[in-house]
Amino acid sequence: MDLTAFMKKYADQVGGQFTQYDPSHSIIIMPVSGNRFQTVIGTVKQSELYNRSLVALNSKVCAIKPELDYKVLLEQAAYFNYCRFVVNENHLQLEAVVALDAATEGTLAEMLQEVANLADQFELKLTDSDIH
Repeated sequence: MDLTAFMKKYADQVGGQFTQYDPSHSIIIMPVSGNRFQTVIGTVKQSELYNRSLVALNSKVCAIKPELDYKVLLEQAAYFNYCRFVVNENHLQLEAVVALDAATEGTLAEMLQEVANLADQFELKLTDSDIH
């Protein structure tokens, strides 16, 4: 699976904006409901634990802060198909991960949509604004 080629093709299909950051990082600014957009970063990285290449799709939700109810967020994540909440560089993010050799275009498309839609929904819920 060529993640960069897929991300470019998918951005064209959904009316998003594609940018290749480097050979391992691609970015789509994806349209979501309410005429808003959500940035999703696709990364190919090596899993040290399983010694295989992974595709990670991430989108920022908001800056971390003590008043966030992390227990409720984790409970909500039980209803997601692909996503999980992660904290990275002082930001709450949504992330979906799949093994590169098991990734299909259909699965990646579903994962991209879920990451973008959920990140947008939680961003609005937690910040009352469209930041990312």
